[in-house]
Amino acid sequence: MLDKNGIAKRIAKEVRDGYYVNLGIGIPTLVANFVRDDISVEFQSENGVLGMGPFPYEGEEDADVINAGKQTITTLPGASFFDSATSFNMIRGQHVDLTILGAMEVSEQGDIANWKIPGKMVKGMGGAMDLVASAENIIVAMMHTNRAGESKLLKRCSLPLTGVACVKKIVTNLAVLEVAPKGFLLLEHAPGVSIEQIKAATEGNLQVADNVKEMQLD
Repeated sequence: MLDKNGIAKRIAKEVRDGYYVNLGIGIPTLVANFVRDDISVEFQSENGVLGMGPFPYEGEEDADVINAGKQTITTLPGASFFDSATSFNMIRGQHVDLTILGAMEVSEQGDIANWKIPGKMVKGMGGAMDLVASAENIIVAMMHTNRAGESKLLKRCSLPLTGVACVKKIVTNLAVLEVAPKGFLLLEHAPGVSIEQIKAATEGNLQVADNVKEMQLD
């Protein structure tokens, strides 16, 4: 079973040389820490940054340099800063190759709910609506179950939707899955996690690929 860093490390393997990548709030922000050194990637944040690097070491933070989640970040050589209108022009113009988002729920149709829990105060949806409407390649980083042990991979989302039929792949602490025509397709299992455990933790329809592999993180 993986922790949050393990999920981010596995997703970093999906990042290709030359990609422009948007990192959502939460687990996705950790992905920049694990991208291979031999590839060139531009990380974009909708608050107006292009060229984010990994998180800064303690004591080296600059409170004026932050991502969309208000976390301090580093920037790589050639990084640029701009207003959010320009940032969303990049997103809406489909200039982002990969979008990595967190989620509270994902349905077997690829619907995502990640911005609101009814009855709880939230700051707003942020850029999530634009990201899911404009991105062609969305990977979700999430825990497989909630704190009560209930599945977050569902037949239908119970929370207000952010986007419909937009998620392509999901990486959880238990597994790597694709959204297929008949539901979730299990591709990889986390170290020490059995297929039966994944089935038990998945409410939505789960198909098992013929050659399910153990996740490779190194």
